[in-house]
Amino acid sequence: QVQLVESGGGLVQAGGSLRLSCAASGRTFSIYAMGWFRLAPGKEREFVATISWSGGSTYYADSVKGRFTISRDNAKNTVYLQMNSLKPEDTAVYYCTLTSRPRWPIISPADYDYWGQGTQVTISS
Repeated sequence: QVQLVESGGGLVQAGGSLRLSCAASGRTFSIYAMGWFRLAPGKEREFVATISWSGGSTYYADSVKGRFTISRDNAKNTVYLQMNSLKPEDTAVYYCTLTSRPRWPIISPADYDYWGQGTQVTISS
């Protein structure tokens, strides 16, 4: 089992920045990649970004490319999502997730094994 705890959500104005954190504990040796998804009201869960745990490769959704940066600190078993130039359409609950499947990149939520509780991000116009 792996536990994921997210933090860092909040309310900011458009154009602002937020940094989300996700700390993993438990069987962390099984992590192949970690990622972030988001869920906005009335929409399906959307892939945001993923990072490989060993090599640090990253992959982003087109909607966030150039604005969001995913990174990791293996010593702390933590992944981060730095979000800049935020837009009202970025408003959603953001979920941290991880997978033990050795494929790259994985962008389907069905292929992720563990999920955090979610953190609300609200961008005002």
